[in-house]
Amino acid sequence: MSQSFVKGTIILTIGTIISKVLGSIFRIPLQNIAGDKVLGIFSLVYPLYMVALILSVAGIPIAVSKLISEARARQKEEEMARLVQTASLLAFSFGVLSFSLLAGGSFWIAKALGGPEARLAIVVVSTTLLISPYMAVYRGFFQGLENMKPTAASQVLEQFVRVAFILLVAFYMVQAAYRDDIVAGGIMIGSPLGALASLIYLRILYARSPNRPKRVKLSRVQWVETSKTILKLSIPIAFGALAMPFLNLVDSLSVPIALRWYGTAEGETSYLFGLYSRGTALVQIATVFSSSLVLPLIPLLSKQMAKGEASLAQQTVQKSFDLSHFLSWPMAAGLAGLTVPLNIALFTNNEGSATMAVVLASSVFTSLALLGTGILQGIGESKRAAAIILIGCIVKWGTNALFVSLYGLIGAGISTLITYGFITWANHMAIRRRVSLAFWSRKVVVYVAASVMMGVGLFFISPTWGRLASLGYVTAATVAGGLFYLGVVLALGGVTLQQFRQWLNQTKKG
Repeated sequence: MSQSFVKGTIILTIGTIISKVLGSIFRIPLQNIAGDKVLGIFSLVYPLYMVALILSVAGIPIAVSKLISEARARQKEEEMARLVQTASLLAFSFGVLSFSLLAGGSFWIAKALGGPEARLAIVVVSTTLLISPYMAVYRGFFQGLENMKPTAASQVLEQFVRVAFILLVAFYMVQAAYRDDIVAGGIMIGSPLGALASLIYLRILYARSPNRPKRVKLSRVQWVETSKTILKLSIPIAFGALAMPFLNLVDSLSVPIALRWYGTAEGETSYLFGLYSRGTALVQIATVFSSSLVLPLIPLLSKQMAKGEASLAQQTVQKSFDLSHFLSWPMAAGLAGLTVPLNIALFTNNEGSATMAVVLASSVFTSLALLGTGILQGIGESKRAAAIILIGCIVKWGTNALFVSLYGLIGAGISTLITYGFITWANHMAIRRRVSLAFWSRKVVVYVAASVMMGVGLFFISPTWGRLASLGYVTAATVAGGLFYLGVVLALGGVTLQQFRQWLNQTKKG
């Protein structure tokens, strides 16, 4: 069982990393092909879709996997059949309801997001909600069998098909000279097509699985009781998963309004939000890499807490934060220092560089906030984690309203920095209620000092060359900056080579 757990965790981690990288990095070629306005409309609509998707899926994969695993251990095939059939009906119902609300309310939702130009994108992407919840049931079934390969493979397949169609459709429609709002709606077809490809793949595997339970006739009482069992587990999971999508949705709803208070014309809000999204696209990539090494430690933490191994849990939490500090500070400082050449190399010009620099600097707190939220869930504090995120949403809305209305687009970057800084601090205080945790230490101060020196140095020597030259400079500066950071950290005793190897070994054990 232990080997199966570790193997499954590694498989899911790899699949998640590949999926997230694909889902983040494609925004760069999308902006290059279709421009900032299309990227802005996409970035306005997508958080809304993600919230609807999480609500429609409702934590079903994890709930079904747990219940399937327990039923299988008791050799109750009929119970497994009831679970799969009931979950499928629930998923279909949630999907139809979410689609109806999103598509039916698209006119009013588009107005709230800044204008009618977002409406087509909302309608098209909402069709994914008819597919994804049903797909989630199959993922949960295979996870309950301790077979993580179907989930990991389906995630990568879904993202690959989605990204491929987004870019292909964008290229075709731009060449055909369609309006920006039509292009933004057209590229959204990638989402339902990606989900459909994943569903077909999972359905084929399910049909061929020797563990597939035979269909049973469900009575109304059985359906209601099984539904209650699934929802009791899945709803808290869904609430916890809404954390970061809710924060992104707050941006989609509040930044356009605050920009209009600042004096921006309605037609320009999507374009400016596209400039803001340049930074958030890179932050997503940064947090994938900085958090991927500690991702396997979180399920390990849940197991340690369940067994009452408090001292081991404390070590796991401390090592997770130490490694995240070690990776996140130089990543944030390096990205902020290289903002101008990065902007030119990836997005063709240096527009919005000041906002982008602030957003990139905030990536350190984004990484630490994500880790803290996961750890709170791992130590049984899911409700407290959700409460912190809810307060963070209020902080985000308030700071967006204040700083964007006063300073324009850069105010959104300031708001992001403040909000994730608050969530990081609040998570830390909540974690300390359960386990001992030193957030600041001498070695963390070394990481911060080395990162600031590196970032400042890169900022003052960053050129404003063309795309190819800027890309070459960013590549060389990344290598040089990384070596400088490691050299300073080793020289000041922030970490030793032996400690770094121990971190890697701890991650593998997770």
